[in-house]
Amino acid sequence: MNTPFPFDGMLAFAFLSVLLLVGVGLRSRVGFFQRFLVPSCLIGGVLGLVLMHTGIHGIETATIEAFAYHFFNISFISVGLTRDDNDREHKVKTQMIKGPAWMALMQGLTFPMQAILGGLLVILLGWFGLKLFPTFGFLVPLGFNEGPGQALSIGKVWEGVGFADAATIGLTFAAVGYFFAFFVGVPLVNRGIRSGRATFGPQQIPRDFLTGILDPQGTAESAGRLTLHSGNAETLAFQLALVGGVYGITYGIIAFLGGLLPGDVAGMLWGFFFFFGLGVALLVKWAMARLEIHYLADAGVQRRITGFSVDYLIVATVAAIELKIVWEYLLPISLMALVNGVMTTLLVVYFGRRLSAYSLERTAAIYGVVTGTVSCGLLLLRIVDPDFKTPVAYEIAVMNVFSLPVVGGCTVLVNGPLWWGWPLWAAILVFVGIMAVALILMKLLGLLNGASQAEIVGPPPQ
Repeated sequence: MNTPFPFDGMLAFAFLSVLLLVGVGLRSRVGFFQRFLVPSCLIGGVLGLVLMHTGIHGIETATIEAFAYHFFNISFISVGLTRDDNDREHKVKTQMIKGPAWMALMQGLTFPMQAILGGLLVILLGWFGLKLFPTFGFLVPLGFNEGPGQALSIGKVWEGVGFADAATIGLTFAAVGYFFAFFVGVPLVNRGIRSGRATFGPQQIPRDFLTGILDPQGTAESAGRLTLHSGNAETLAFQLALVGGVYGITYGIIAFLGGLLPGDVAGMLWGFFFFFGLGVALLVKWAMARLEIHYLADAGVQRRITGFSVDYLIVATVAAIELKIVWEYLLPISLMALVNGVMTTLLVVYFGRRLSAYSLERTAAIYGVVTGTVSCGLLLLRIVDPDFKTPVAYEIAVMNVFSLPVVGGCTVLVNGPLWWGWPLWAAILVFVGIMAVALILMKLLGLLNGASQAEIVGPPPQ
């Protein structure tokens, strides 16, 4: 059918929207999804994965991948624009250090461990005649520890240097990570509650938390604050305009830098758009503060934009997985996902049990983070601490500050075999060194052998 305007982008958006709506409906009605707290976006993504392979619509996988890439970048930009105006969070940042440090160091253990296991399995499978691209195994930590956005972005870059289907393989690892987060994480947390490890004792999970739909008679959290008069411009439009402006500036910076660099290096920059976008957003937030107009960027609305983009990101990334490619690499994907999932679970549980304070809460939170995303960690935390009476929810926010050099550095190092010509075994040794440093820091900070309550608890919630 000939249309007067192109509809491809909007039809793809409509497709993802319908999937999310169906996911919300299924979560509210199906006990299985409620039992494991499977988010609506993941349910919708799995449904989209099925529909994408039926051929009943004309939406291309590349279009869905493009949506996922852009939503991922938007989520980071929105995080950068979100100002911290909570005095209590400032107190947490200054007074409660060791809890967030433990979580960040757990990422410093799990990310390199996943890279090491993935790299070793690439070498092992090569001995048996299955030759894989050198960085194949490094897609595991990108999918598990960092999430679908990074796996897609960097996977696309690797496709440009000869790693065929890297984006789909990365998305597959990310999807498997989500399944570990919910189908392993939820039973582990429930088992911890039954064994009496919850700080405030057994909790009854609220009905609205199970169904995912708030009670209309209950008290709901504010979605944000109006910062502009509606007679001038809609506040939501202004907040989105801030995101769009940062997006445009980031595009210009990467395009400019790309023109100064060799073609292959310039292509890799686009895989780090999210990082540049975060940096530009932080600069814009700083400039607004200096101009004393920082109040115009409302934290509540920006958080809603972040959540909106992450929900659509997850729907799109799962729906964009190409099963024929998964089938082609079924053995290495299955082996790496299973080994890393099991080892990550054992590692987190082992170190979590060595905490003397908020052991279960911190274990649940970090397990969700290193198998899925920060939002997965918060979901698991809410099972054991539904009212956020412990400081762990705030520790997750502070953790991001500590983990940025760890995760950012590891994200750069996975490119070592491509950028600097490292042999795979050399890259593995680098990650072994990072694990060793993380363990040493844990020892120095007193986070092994059961730190004392006073050392790791920090200030009690107000």
